[in-house]
Amino acid sequence: MSCCHHYALAEGGDAIFAVDVSAITFGPGCLAEAGDHARSLGLKRVALFTDRRLAGLEHVAIVQASLREAGVDFAVYAEVEVEPSDASFLAAAQFAREGGFDGYVSVGGGSVIDTAKAANLYASYPAELATYVNAPLGAGQAVPGPLKPHIACPTTSGTGAECTGIAIFDWVARGVKTGIVSKRLRPTLALIDPTTTYTLPKTVVAASGFDVLSHALESYTALPHTRRARAERPSLRPMSQGANPWSDFGCEKALQLTGRYLERAVRDASDREARDGMMWAATLAGIAFGNAGVHLPHGMAYAVAGGVRDYHAPDYPHDHAMVPHGISVVVNAPAVFRFTADACPERHLEAAGWLGADTAGAGLADAGEIVAKRLISLMQTCAIPNGVGGVGYHEGDVATLTDGAWAQQRLIKNAPKPVGEQQLADLFRAAMNYW
Repeated sequence: MSCCHHYALAEGGDAIFAVDVSAITFGPGCLAEAGDHARSLGLKRVALFTDRRLAGLEHVAIVQASLREAGVDFAVYAEVEVEPSDASFLAAAQFAREGGFDGYVSVGGGSVIDTAKAANLYASYPAELATYVNAPLGAGQAVPGPLKPHIACPTTSGTGAECTGIAIFDWVARGVKTGIVSKRLRPTLALIDPTTTYTLPKTVVAASGFDVLSHALESYTALPHTRRARAERPSLRPMSQGANPWSDFGCEKALQLTGRYLERAVRDASDREARDGMMWAATLAGIAFGNAGVHLPHGMAYAVAGGVRDYHAPDYPHDHAMVPHGISVVVNAPAVFRFTADACPERHLEAAGWLGADTAGAGLADAGEIVAKRLISLMQTCAIPNGVGGVGYHEGDVATLTDGAWAQQRLIKNAPKPVGEQQLADLFRAAMNYW
């Protein structure tokens, strides 16, 4: 791990960092504990969120049986969209308002978990959609008070949504992805069962795995919390507070696990050691970025995903064009980390080594190129599209992509070095293709 000089206190910086984590239960078979946990939280009637594909599968059936056994009434909402939109968030919130629920259970990937977070929020404190959405796209108002208990049961190994207070959606009218961020959105409990990933197709494993990688690498290289302006009051300290010693631990282990298991998990669905390893990596990276925050690759990803025209990823629903989240992030990553390496080269070099790059004899000036080449190699092995151009964009889209990413100021400002609009445009150009 990088030595302590990384956290030297800047003038006006924050010497203090906070640790906020969902309660976590991890291990094969833990989905069957959902009912007992719901009952221990005092829940009598819950909204069970999932999507149409999962609704008829074993994972949801296990949770339903557990709730019944515990005497917890439930109603299923299976209309969650993969990569949710503003309309799907609002529809879920209406269901939540009308159902008389005292808690929530979500079974699915990040889209399901984030939709349950939004439904919980807008049912508890009704408001126009833009009220709680991140500024400058929305008003960015604080969540007024506590939300109802939420038990999140992830079925993919990547988003970390079960550990974060972030809910992401596609704001269709604005042609960009954005989100809602609040510690109050963080699920009460995460039930993380690695067996849910055993039947996932390879593109889903690859996309979610690169999300894990990006969460950890971005959090580890984010602006240190000691260089972020100190908040006026402790209660205003942001959830995405920048790199900090707590998050560093999770980032390091998540990157090591990803370097060891990602390619194996994508290549061979029967390699349960690899799929278990990626689920644990996703948990650790989720805890890490839930406290440190991510930066440029994710900020750029919201523009890439929000402006998609006709890209359809293998193994995902083909009823509408979509760039899966992990893909929309990693197509930007090699260009970004070439750019950010000079801000904290030792961290970029360490991360490259944890991911499996040969760093023997490398100097700090080599860090950006080494980490970029390792990312590109992993992308090629896992059949990820060749940069932003590989998901349907071209030079003529740079201005629109830049506008969409520039709106993500929460993420842009978490980068380890200042970024202007022109530099952001240059990054999109550099990310168009890599091989």
